[in-house]
Amino acid sequence: MNQEKNKGAEYDFYGKLPLQKAILLGLQHVFAMFVGNLTPVLIITGACGIASGTEFADVQIALLQNAMLIAGIVTLIQLYAIGPIGGKVPIIMGTSSGFIGVCSSVASVMGGGILGYGAIMGASIIGGLFESVLGFMLKPLRRFFPAVVTGTVVLSIGLSLIGVGVNSFGGGNSANDFGSIENLLLGTIVLVIIIALKHGTKGITSASSVLIGIIAGYIIAGIMGVVLPTTAVNADGVEYTKAWVLNWDKVAQAGWFAIPKFMPVKIIFDARAIVPVLIMFIVTAVETVGDISGVIEGGMDREATDSELSGGVVCDGIGSTIAAFFGVLPNTSFSQNVGLVAMTKVVNRFTIMTGAIFMILAGFVPPIGAFFSSIPESVLGGCTLMMFGTIVVSGIEMLARAGFSQRNIIITALSLAVGIGFTSATEVEIWSIFPKMIQDIFSGNCVAVVFVVSIILNLVLPKNMEIEKLAEAA
Repeated sequence: MNQEKNKGAEYDFYGKLPLQKAILLGLQHVFAMFVGNLTPVLIITGACGIASGTEFADVQIALLQNAMLIAGIVTLIQLYAIGPIGGKVPIIMGTSSGFIGVCSSVASVMGGGILGYGAIMGASIIGGLFESVLGFMLKPLRRFFPAVVTGTVVLSIGLSLIGVGVNSFGGGNSANDFGSIENLLLGTIVLVIIIALKHGTKGITSASSVLIGIIAGYIIAGIMGVVLPTTAVNADGVEYTKAWVLNWDKVAQAGWFAIPKFMPVKIIFDARAIVPVLIMFIVTAVETVGDISGVIEGGMDREATDSELSGGVVCDGIGSTIAAFFGVLPNTSFSQNVGLVAMTKVVNRFTIMTGAIFMILAGFVPPIGAFFSSIPESVLGGCTLMMFGTIVVSGIEMLARAGFSQRNIIITALSLAVGIGFTSATEVEIWSIFPKMIQDIFSGNCVAVVFVVSIILNLVLPKNMEIEKLAEAA
């Protein structure tokens, strides 16, 4: 569907929409990113020993609250821009999962605890400022990011996320009932509803198909909890609650209002944390370039401008620095929402702004966040699977626009082969000869490897290689 076919205001970045319609469409973005925004915080606080059941449990709760607040604030900056900060692009910002590996390593090196987490925050402040400098220099650096490189990176982003979508579809691989018939059925129902509404209806129901699908899945999960057994016994004879069961305890126990805490942990500057995190910020800058390119290509059917890319990366960096002062891991563009835009073509700024406001409210009103966190993984998997596949298609479209010359084919094919092959779980030992810092950054990060290989190939391969198109050679 091209832009000419989309006549509604929701398909126009600056379009005027009624508040009710904007809220409906904006909530889709919140649903799509909520769990992903909180998960990195849960993982790294756990690695540092700052988790539920410990003396620092209240710190973890404060950090989760701040994660939603910061995601909303940085999204607003990205949408509306403050001077050169922000690309004015339809992108949702949130806590980056790309930093999990390197931050886990830093936590181990620093001995964990509050001090370890504080060192991660100190490194994030410096790394965010560094990324913002890269953003200001992006125009002269853009020659390193031709369409074949950005298209390959976007394609790798989609491919790397499909496994995440499948994981959610099955109920989450940490669940005792992962891949159960109930989880698969629930995910399938949500997926079918979204596809049916997206392609079988028009207007608001088509544009808000993801939101309706998630609501329907939530209701069905509630009905299943009434008519089906909610517990089972694992192989060790221990009873557990099934992953698809709605957990309203979180909502009931959450206080109705809380002031977000500024600097909930002491910030520490340590070279052992700064160096690896700084390198990771280079990678995330490239991923942001890919996300912005993907959302503009997929949602607006054009290439991203220099100002959009530069402002977006600057916002990425400044947002991460702000996040660190609130104890939150680096913020970046959320690929989940890039996929949502590419699928629905809804790029309206006001719409996405309403989603950002909901995230900010979640930072002040804990029950809002608790409610979103109660959505079963399989329900989210039903929508994310489709969205991540759409990112793959966006990458393919960008590559098609660049042209399938012999040179471009070599760059894309080898980059994906190395990136996917060298980062698969079964082949991770291939990185054992490299320093630990390199392993932490690249061994599990397909996008980072694809980026490095594609950049190198683009620089070393001669420009005058065979340019005959595949279609002409056939």
